[in-house]
Amino acid sequence: MKKKTSKIRKWFNALMLISSILCIVSCQPKSKKEVSTKIDDTNISIQKQGSFTVGGAVKTSPGTFDPIKHGVFNPSNQSQEGQTLHGDHAFVWYQIPATPKKLPLVFWHGYGQSMKTWQTTPDGREGFQTLFLKRDFSVYLIDQPRRGLAAQSTEPTTISAKTNDQLWFGIFRLGVGSELYPNVQFSKDPEALNQFFRQMTPDTGPLNIDLNVKAVSELFDKIGSGILVTHSHSGGMGWLTAIKNNNIKAVVSFEPGSNFIFPEGEVPEPISYLGGTLKASEVPMSEFKRLTKLPVVIFYGDNIPDQASEFPGEDQWRASLSMAKLWKETVNKHGGDVTLIHLPEEGIQGNTHFPMSDLNNVEIADLMSTWLQEKGLDM
Repeated sequence: MKKKTSKIRKWFNALMLISSILCIVSCQPKSKKEVSTKIDDTNISIQKQGSFTVGGAVKTSPGTFDPIKHGVFNPSNQSQEGQTLHGDHAFVWYQIPATPKKLPLVFWHGYGQSMKTWQTTPDGREGFQTLFLKRDFSVYLIDQPRRGLAAQSTEPTTISAKTNDQLWFGIFRLGVGSELYPNVQFSKDPEALNQFFRQMTPDTGPLNIDLNVKAVSELFDKIGSGILVTHSHSGGMGWLTAIKNNNIKAVVSFEPGSNFIFPEGEVPEPISYLGGTLKASEVPMSEFKRLTKLPVVIFYGDNIPDQASEFPGEDQWRASLSMAKLWKETVNKHGGDVTLIHLPEEGIQGNTHFPMSDLNNVEIADLMSTWLQEKGLDM
């Protein structure tokens, strides 16, 4: 019995010695070199975030405001005498990471959309706002004037309630009719499509390109140098903003659809498509040359035909891609630096008009990151 007890005690003492040694090793403070500074992929460290408006106008009604006579809210018969209306501004939401890169990314949505384009995807995954924040870029998301959170307009309009979900389903190249393309990079969960349709946003005033360009230019006046990221309809407005503001150091454009600008005397012939004609715009060479001074990358997704298509939703993007190729050639001919990436030609299949929120949006973000790195824009 004594021999057995002695043996147990020896084992116990040995275990205690080993535990003490392990504690001494593991409890020693790490040197500064050994302490990891890498931010956990599942967390984001943000030093500052918030929102503000830029641009806009103040509309004033004639007369004198009487706080007693006119101070009672009456929707059916409200006097406007001497009162003002603040509107036509852009709304901006921003986040700045703990260790931001030098140049922030400014994200501008397309037609019928809002900053939701860049936020959580319709099927609930991280959008470009979060993906690039995790890559240490400060991010600024825009709702352009008379849209979304910038809805206050100084001019009236009529907001219709047309049943046109299927029209946009085709134009945004999710599929044909109500059927998704077989290879599409969009979730087949019906709830994802429900969420997608519900992110459509109406204009609360007449669409005014000059107003939009002015507001976004004022944003760059406020924040300084940055990279403009556009989508669809904001692509054309993006070129105009880049001409206007030297703080734009590069442009990333996803599927620009209209308003390609060429120098005087070099405007290509209009390109016809089923249901319309795509025409380019003309600017003086002195303005056009600004576009040759900054790097530009353009991305187009899948299911854009090479030849005329019987489906209008596809055919209009055939025209846009064709015009984009002509635009690239013209800018580069004058010393510019435009890269055009047609994703299927890179072996990336199935992308819709919204590559930034498709199922493979991380892969698309990686392509954009690679381009930014190649151009020295991710420092």
